[in-house]
Amino acid sequence: MKILLASNSPRRKELLQSLGFDFEVVSIECDENFPSDLPAERVAAYISELKSNAFRTLKEGEVLITSDTVVAMDGEILGKPKDENDAKEMLEKLSGKTHEVFTAITIKTLDKTISRTDVANVEFESITDSECDFYLKKYKPFDKAGSYGIQEWLGMAKIKKIEGSFYTIMGLPTHLIYSILKDLE
Repeated sequence: MKILLASNSPRRKELLQSLGFDFEVVSIECDENFPSDLPAERVAAYISELKSNAFRTLKEGEVLITSDTVVAMDGEILGKPKDENDAKEMLEKLSGKTHEVFTAITIKTLDKTISRTDVANVEFESITDSECDFYLKKYKPFDKAGSYGIQEWLGMAKIKKIEGSFYTIMGLPTHLIYSILKDLE
């Protein structure tokens, strides 16, 4: 079985590699818009499935993995920030509160498609303006849902509590991937 990972995320590549799988990275161009009335808990799966369906050259013996991560608080989706001001606003919303991180995976072969979503709850301590500014200037988390990476300074210094998988928050529910890929072998 040849595994194809459709992701430009260095974190997803590192995690899949750490699970012990050999894979090739492929690129998918896909419009990631979703219906505005879609509940936050369904958005990551919707986008992951869109990415999977956009890949048209899957061959016999190949397994495609697509994924998407959504940060949500009180039903509001906090996507990738448009700029530094947007990132700061997101971090201010997350400060001192609990939010949800939904990461969906879609694993596709020629004859089956399996989609799963995992959720983790993350509680932040209060984040001061100076801490926020430091984090944004030093780590530039502008490619991350919710404007933060759990594996970076903000995650280490300000996350008070996690319910769920650390790796789901990082962007790949490794326990789900491992289980599904082992079943496909």
